[in-house]
Amino acid sequence: MPTLDERHAAAHATLDAAGQSHVLAHYDSLTDDQKDTLLSEVQGIDWPEVTRLIETHVKQTPTFSIPEGLEPAPWYAHTPRDSDKPRYAQARTHGETLIAEGKVAAFTVAGGQGTRLGWDGPKGTFPATPIRGLTLFACFAEYLQKAEEKYGAPVPWYVMTSPINDAATRATFEENNYFGLDRANIMIFPQAMMPAIDMATYKVLLSSPHQLALSPNGHGGSLKALWTSGAIADMKKRGVEQISYTQVDNPIVRMLDPLFIGLHTLDDAQMSSKMLPKAFPKEKLGNFCMVKGKMTVIEYSNLPDELAEQRTDDGELRFRAGSIALHAIRTDFVETLNTGSQGFSLPFNRAEKKVPFYDPATGNTVSPTTPNAVKLETFVFDALPMTSASVLYETDRVDEFAPVKNADVDGKIEVDSPASSKQLQTERGARWLESRGVTVPRTAEGTVNATIEIKQTTAIYPEDLAEIELPNAVAPESELLL
Repeated sequence: MPTLDERHAAAHATLDAAGQSHVLAHYDSLTDDQKDTLLSEVQGIDWPEVTRLIETHVKQTPTFSIPEGLEPAPWYAHTPRDSDKPRYAQARTHGETLIAEGKVAAFTVAGGQGTRLGWDGPKGTFPATPIRGLTLFACFAEYLQKAEEKYGAPVPWYVMTSPINDAATRATFEENNYFGLDRANIMIFPQAMMPAIDMATYKVLLSSPHQLALSPNGHGGSLKALWTSGAIADMKKRGVEQISYTQVDNPIVRMLDPLFIGLHTLDDAQMSSKMLPKAFPKEKLGNFCMVKGKMTVIEYSNLPDELAEQRTDDGELRFRAGSIALHAIRTDFVETLNTGSQGFSLPFNRAEKKVPFYDPATGNTVSPTTPNAVKLETFVFDALPMTSASVLYETDRVDEFAPVKNADVDGKIEVDSPASSKQLQTERGARWLESRGVTVPRTAEGTVNATIEIKQTTAIYPEDLAEIELPNAVAPESELLL
C-alpha cells in the first residue's frame, strides 16, 4: 500500500499536468487524516477529463440548437386500444416471466441529500407516506417484498449513493435490518464526483484546505457507476438481463413493471422510458422526441415556445410526452456504453451554480450571491440516442408519479412536495378501493375527504386488493391504513 508521501508525489505530478497544483497548496499544514482525505479525493478524479471539459464547457458555453427534423416520439398508450390488447397481454405475461426467472433487477438512483426538503440526511430516509410516515427506502423495500411474493423469486436491488451520503445510507440499511429483505440481494455503491470549477480562473474550487468542492456527476453517472462498481458483473453472475431504473424521490414508483418490461423486451429495445402527458406546454419535464429515427430528450428549457405550444387537430399538445426518469435498460447496453474505444460515452452538460468555497488568501469560506462556478454532469436520457431501439410507454400520474422534491409551504400545496405526494397517494388508494366497489367520501371538488395509505406489501396493483377483506365504505375525515 503506497505511503502518504508516495501518494502525495503522484497527486502533485497529476495536478501539475492539469494546471491545478493549487489544490495541494496547504498540504504541509494538514493532519495525516486530512492529507488522506484530500489525496483520496484527488485520486478519485479523472483529471485529463476535467482538463478537456474546462476547455469545452467552462472557457466556453456550449450552445444548443434544435435538431433538424424534430418530431414528437410515438408511445404505447397507458390504456390500449382494442386492437392492441393482445400485444399488451403478451407483454405483461412476458415481463412477469422475466421477473419470475430472476432476469430483472431493481436499480434505485439515490445519490442526493434531502436539503431542499429541509431534511438532514439521505433523501431515501425522508418520511413520505401519509399515515405511517414510512421512508422512501422502506416504501421501495415493501414493493420488492410484495414482488418477490407475487412472482416467487428474489429480486436483486442495486442502490447507487454518492460519497456525500454513502455511509449514512449504508447505516440506514444496517439499522433497519435491510428492511426485511435478504441483504445478499442488495448492493450499495457510490457514483463518481466531479469538482466545481471557478468560471473566472478555471481552477477547481476547494471547500476547505483538505477537501475539494465536489458534487455527483449527474444521474447519467449511474450508467458508469453500474460498471465501475462491479454491479453489472454481479448481474451477469445472477443471470440478470434487464435493469428497472427508478429515482429515489417517488414513493409510489413501480420498482418493477412487468407490462413496461415486456413491451421493452418484445421490441428488442436497449433502453426504454416511461412518459407522462404534460399538464401544460412548459411543464418542467424533458420532451421525448425523435431525431433521424432516434429517441431523444429535449430539455423543457431548450424546446422553443412555438413547438411547446403546438397542438394536434384534437387539441392535445403535439409535444406532450414528458420524461420522468423511469427506464428499462439492458445490461449488455450498459456494458457497451462503458467499453467503447473512447471510454464512457455520455456527454457532459454545463450548469452554472453558486458554490461556496474556501479562499486560501483569507482562510475564510465564501458564500457567493451569484453563480461563480460550473458544475459538470451527465444525464441518463442522453444514452437514448445511442440505442438501436427504444420504447416509450405512457404511465398514469396518479398511479405512479408522486415525487417528493420541494419543501412544504404553509397554507398551500406546493408541486412535488410532501403534501402533494401524500395527496396523490391518498387519491391512488381511493381509486383502487373504488375499483373494488368501496365507497370513498369526496368533497364537492372531487378530492378525497379522508386519508388513505395502502401498504405496498398489501398491494402493488389494484387487483391485489382482492386478496384481503375490504370495508364497504371509508368514513369521512378518517384515516384508513391497509
